[in-house]
Amino acid sequence: MTTPPEPQVIAERQLCGLVNGLAQRIAEHVRERAASLGLTAPQATALREMSGPMTMRELSERMSCEPSNTTFVVDRLEKQRLVERHPHPTDRRAKHLVLTPEGAALRERLLELLALGSPLSGLTPEEQRVLRGLLEQAVTSP
Repeated sequence: MTTPPEPQVIAERQLCGLVNGLAQRIAEHVRERAASLGLTAPQATALREMSGPMTMRELSERMSCEPSNTTFVVDRLEKQRLVERHPHPTDRRAKHLVLTPEGAALRERLLELLALGSPLSGLTPEEQRVLRGLLEQAVTSP
């Protein structure tokens, strides 16, 4: 295997630094908005991703975390009466996670807050679409 030319190595390192910096800014933005609502960042992430009833496995995938971590987060949201576990309509072994009316209202408020001052809000919708495409390509390429 040959080493890429030095300018390519530098460019890739710089790009990785920018992606990491953006990820850190987004994480800080989520933490700040979550805290203003009395939530932790993982709780806010779970609420953000709960666009409808879903299983714990589906939520874990959307949150990009281990099911045990998702269980801990959902347990806390359930204690706050923001999420309920219901029987899954087609799988007796699974539970469906459903937002309570309070959880749905808090999710809407969270989404509003996350949109305000987002690190991505300086990009036009077209720029966001292009960035999304490039990131998806980078994530899925070998």
